[in-house]
Amino acid sequence: MAIDAKICCITVAAILLRWTVSLNSYSGHKTPPMYGDYEAQRHWQEITLNLPPGEWYKNTTQNDLLYWGLDYPPLTAYHSYVCGYVARLINPDWVALNTSRGYESYQHKLFMRYSVLAADLVVFVPAVLYYVMSQWRLGAKEKIFGAMALLLSPGLILIDYGHFQYNGVSLGLALLAMTFLDKGHDLFGSVAFMLALNYKQMELYHAMPFFCYLLGSCFQVSLPKGFLKLMMLGLVVIITMVTCWLPFLSDLDSALAVLRRLFPFNRGLYEDKVANVWCSLSVVMKLKQLIVQEKLVLMCLGSTLVMLLPSSLHVLTKPTIENFKLALVNSSLVFFLFSFQVHEKSILLAAVPIAALAPSFPLPSVWFMVISTFSMLPLLVKDGLLLESVGLTVLYMIVMMYSQQAYTDKQAEGAGKTLVKILFTLSCLGAGALTVASQVVKAPVRLPDLFPVLISIYSCMHFILFLLYFTYYQLFQTGYKKYISVQTSKKISKKTN
Repeated sequence: MAIDAKICCITVAAILLRWTVSLNSYSGHKTPPMYGDYEAQRHWQEITLNLPPGEWYKNTTQNDLLYWGLDYPPLTAYHSYVCGYVARLINPDWVALNTSRGYESYQHKLFMRYSVLAADLVVFVPAVLYYVMSQWRLGAKEKIFGAMALLLSPGLILIDYGHFQYNGVSLGLALLAMTFLDKGHDLFGSVAFMLALNYKQMELYHAMPFFCYLLGSCFQVSLPKGFLKLMMLGLVVIITMVTCWLPFLSDLDSALAVLRRLFPFNRGLYEDKVANVWCSLSVVMKLKQLIVQEKLVLMCLGSTLVMLLPSSLHVLTKPTIENFKLALVNSSLVFFLFSFQVHEKSILLAAVPIAALAPSFPLPSVWFMVISTFSMLPLLVKDGLLLESVGLTVLYMIVMMYSQQAYTDKQAEGAGKTLVKILFTLSCLGAGALTVASQVVKAPVRLPDLFPVLISIYSCMHFILFLLYFTYYQLFQTGYKKYISVQTSKKISKKTN
């Protein structure tokens, strides 16, 4: 079967998996008064459809910001408006101002699920296919493996089609930006990334690698050409930003209202039991009680910037596409582990760049996808998605490990690879044991959050090790360079013959 046909089958399978998960529960199902993210997305459709843009981010009599106030950038708001417009054509009650709060029905659930699938079919799936097929260094089997790693990502499917969000839009735009840069289309890449950033501000996790890579590339050519490129990059960034923010630039107050909603520093250090450093440290040191909010923000900012320096300076001084891709992984992991106001779902920002590197790092990428999904287990259990989480993760492991074997079974194993496989097995067994224990063992009365905390710490330890691993490969790249060189040689040999 030709590679195009195989990738087409993988895409169809990925869509079927998404729809299967979507048939189950979602965040906040029948849990008034606030419900959950499903209601938040519906409420944003209600607000953007019925109120002028100047009121979308402001607290008014018609827009109570304490009830799921819009806190994503303008591109999300425009998307909500489009969804709300279509919803009103089908059933005006779904988005009626104020009276539609907490609206739930089977028909409305179908509409909301279809809206996520439509967004994926327009943005995420084409971005994945474009990325995979543009990797000329890779052979057919590696491209198929890469497509599966991205399209079958269990964490992304469970959050978007179970919990309910539209992460595929921003992640798809970021992947598209990465592909443009890979192909040398830096201006298009800049536009795509700014669109991703204007859809979800969490794309700041990827901002430093994009900035350093593009700036570094300007230094690789003559001074006149580099200066011209820098000016052109700056121009397209400004034009894209102004275009996205145009309705909110009529006065300073409107622009500041959006910024205050995008960066609410009064919310806290982290959300629930997130698998990052600060949440893990809280077991032995109650940072929220010991340090005032303003200093916590500065502490997170400082530690994040310091941890970003090695990766960022490296890609700035050596702006190769390989360094850039690894920097995306390292930057997103640093932000997740050390920044302020981190959500469990933000680990997806690291998962997609790692999945994009799956052909180069087959076992580490599968390992990370398993642990990243496991780190969100308390959230997914709360949403009634335990069986779906376990089933999808196990299915992903089986498919990916079998596919990996298909194109790596002729390689010499070596003591190092054997050790990694043993550690991978032990790690997955540990995650499985914690999953079972969290469901069958009753936590002590004085430690009601025992298992969410254990899951958080266990996952955080893995993420720190992954950060060290990928940082090492970015800075030294002995194995990665060898892999790229071998794949390139194979492609050139095939073309020659």
